[in-house]
Amino acid sequence: MRTEQPKMIYLKDYQAPEYLIDETHLTFELFEDHSLVHAQLVMRRNPSRGPGLPPLVLDGQQLELLSVTLADQELSADDYQLTENHLTLQPASETFTVDTSVRIHPETNTALEGLYKSGTMFCTQCEAEGFRKITYYLDRPDVMSKFTTTVVAEQHSYPVLLSNGNPIASGPGEDGRHWATWEDPFMKPAYLFALVAGDLWCVEDSFTTMTNRNVALRIYVEPENIDKCQHAMNSLKKSMRWDEEVYGREYDLDIFMIVAVNDFNMGAMENKGLNIFNSSAVLARAETATDAAHQRVEAIVAHEYFHNWSGNRVTCRDWFQLSLKEGFTVFRDAGFSSDMNSATVKRIQDVAYLRTHQFAEDAGPMAHAVRPDSFIEISNFYTLTVYEKGSEVVGMIHTLLGAEGFRKGSDLYFERHDGQAVTCDDFIKAMEDANGVDLTQFKRWYSQAGTPRLAVSESYDAEAKTYSLTFRQSCPETPDKVEKLPFVIPVELGLLDSNGNEIALRLAGEASAQGNTRVISVTEAEQTFTFVDVTEQPLPSLLRGFSAPVKLSFPYNRDQLMFLMQHDSDGFNRWDAGQQLSVQVLQELIAQQQKGESLVLDPRLISALKTVLSDESLDQAMVAEMLSLPGEAYLTEISEVADVDAIHIAREFARKQLADNLFEALWLRYQANRDLSKQTPYVAEAEHFARRALQNIALSYLMLSGKPQVLAAALEQFETADNMTERLTALAVLVNSPFEEQKALALASFAEHFKDNPLVMDQWFSVQAGSTLPGGLARVKALMQHPAFNIKNPNKVRALVGAFAGQNLINFHAADGSGYRFLADLVIELNGFNPQIASRQLAPLTRWRKYDDARQALMKGELERILASGQLSSDVYEVVSKSLA
Repeated sequence: MRTEQPKMIYLKDYQAPEYLIDETHLTFELFEDHSLVHAQLVMRRNPSRGPGLPPLVLDGQQLELLSVTLADQELSADDYQLTENHLTLQPASETFTVDTSVRIHPETNTALEGLYKSGTMFCTQCEAEGFRKITYYLDRPDVMSKFTTTVVAEQHSYPVLLSNGNPIASGPGEDGRHWATWEDPFMKPAYLFALVAGDLWCVEDSFTTMTNRNVALRIYVEPENIDKCQHAMNSLKKSMRWDEEVYGREYDLDIFMIVAVNDFNMGAMENKGLNIFNSSAVLARAETATDAAHQRVEAIVAHEYFHNWSGNRVTCRDWFQLSLKEGFTVFRDAGFSSDMNSATVKRIQDVAYLRTHQFAEDAGPMAHAVRPDSFIEISNFYTLTVYEKGSEVVGMIHTLLGAEGFRKGSDLYFERHDGQAVTCDDFIKAMEDANGVDLTQFKRWYSQAGTPRLAVSESYDAEAKTYSLTFRQSCPETPDKVEKLPFVIPVELGLLDSNGNEIALRLAGEASAQGNTRVISVTEAEQTFTFVDVTEQPLPSLLRGFSAPVKLSFPYNRDQLMFLMQHDSDGFNRWDAGQQLSVQVLQELIAQQQKGESLVLDPRLISALKTVLSDESLDQAMVAEMLSLPGEAYLTEISEVADVDAIHIAREFARKQLADNLFEALWLRYQANRDLSKQTPYVAEAEHFARRALQNIALSYLMLSGKPQVLAAALEQFETADNMTERLTALAVLVNSPFEEQKALALASFAEHFKDNPLVMDQWFSVQAGSTLPGGLARVKALMQHPAFNIKNPNKVRALVGAFAGQNLINFHAADGSGYRFLADLVIELNGFNPQIASRQLAPLTRWRKYDDARQALMKGELERILASGQLSSDVYEVVSKSLA
């Protein structure tokens, strides 16, 4: 907990470490009421820091120091300095060893950082700065060492003892204990260290690499979860093969292990050779995990595996460079998921998430650059900007260089920096050197916060047969900087004629056309591109595939958007045209509601979606995405002042009108797909995902009709579905329906059936927390008393409180401020035992400036109450103080 004013850390102050650690030898003695950690560090003066022997300052927190030896001489308390956060020694030579023994308490570690107990299992989470809670160390990513780890524990309770690398020895100990030693031959920073001890079962497989090496694959889980691992194992093998084929990256150890842990602050962690996963990110079976969960497991397994190279073999020099590994790896896992499923649908889902959540982050008080200039608590910067926007930045490099050029750049990056801790600049330099290009201006994406705005206007000269597009870029001020320099914005585009055919594109000055779609780079504040040989006024298809993370504006009218929905060859832009049409229609309804007028839905939206629904040539997943109206969170994000009530009323009115007008088409699609589901065993593949996606969105619309046959269909699906995707959707539509008796029976039945499955109960919590029917807060408070809820489990907090505050906007933003008081109370409580989770729950309150004056005052008041509540962790203090600045 914070005992003094938090200190701001600046990128400009970075200095290389005074000392390096060549070898780290650890021995853990695990007991039920404490653990002992013995560390031997083989160290030397960093030759890059010049002559002299400055003091050695080791990081350490919440450690009970038992002994310390320097260069084989045991030190007394007079020979070192010990503070709350550091152990300071004075070396006498340039090479030396440091031996320490400390006592720690994993059994009471509720922050879930360092070494802690999850149920009956010991496990670790060391990123970003958790290793200092295990032993005294240079806990920074640019200090890389070879680790040898011995784990000693009672054999009956902890028969499985794991750490990084390859197992080299094991044996029995005294008093029913046993030990195992692991050796990692690759240099790594402390944040990649991992340890697990528990009574675990294992699913085993193997993988033959491209050089015919055999790698043992193991997924460790608690015994009751042994039947939920096969999908993760299949995903792992697909990931390994894909990384070889697409990036030329081969796995390097003899064994690759995953362990599923119930109590985990993050999704998963890429510790070298021993990935520790939140159980929600690894366990998946048809009866207990939705299609979305299966796809999430596949993506996260891939993400953590891909880190073996983009994060482990080449890691980040300091935490300001976090996106070096995370943004690059998110880009890699998105490419993998696109190849495994529908590339267009994957892109749609990623962009919808980015626009709704990361754009909001860019517009809020915690806005920061992909590579931030400063922070108080690094845990607060595991953000959508670092991950998702960072991925978009890497994607723009891929767009500018092409697939072949990008592969040349990544090959050079891995070859040049293998075994090193490097920076975003090093990544860009490899791309430049491999392709002979200058990306100096492009690097502004790493240093400038905020979402650029790109306004586009057109001009057509029928006589000269020229068509010009003028681009004007700007970027709003953010807390770190007011003035922004122009970005490099790659815009992929095409031009459509009046029949929907693509026009060959030739820019003025070019000798010939360069295809029907191309990428232009907008590099100036205002820039015009003129196309020649354009025989009629075209309709532009702009930012295809969402080629840059910007807010694009072009004066499309509704008829033009309908035309793009029908004719654009770019699947993403067909969907985006539908979203723009929906936004225009919904904003018109919002204005009608605010003026007290009768709501009237533009029939063009009904017509457009009817056409989409009847087109059986379209990918069913694409149809499902196009039927999904922009969410209330996105409508809030694009509003100058968000009218929560009007947004909710308008969107619900539009959904009801669509349900009524499209009932027959929706009913036919639903019945056809439901019949196929009943005839076909569950398969976790793209075609089946697509069928269920359309089936379920159709049911959610149909339920709005209140017709008896739809209620009967929902009950039939809930009661007989052989998979969680269909069962949970049926439960959700019942929960949001007026059928109180059936709703209560379904909720009780679901809870009774799955009461022993924590992850399924998380979904049960989320369905109820997300219900927009009146009384949302009361339901959430009641559910917090349920035996399945545990406030100390991050998954439970996210499932119930996160779903309520982040997704159920109409109830969370109740005019009396009760939702805000509830969240503030929870953050104050969480701050006391898990600061990371506390700070992450704050996001809805940090955006208080987006709302009307009355709600602003209430939200700001709760932030001020949190600030005045007492001793705050640095995690919570940073978010609250910046939100109020």
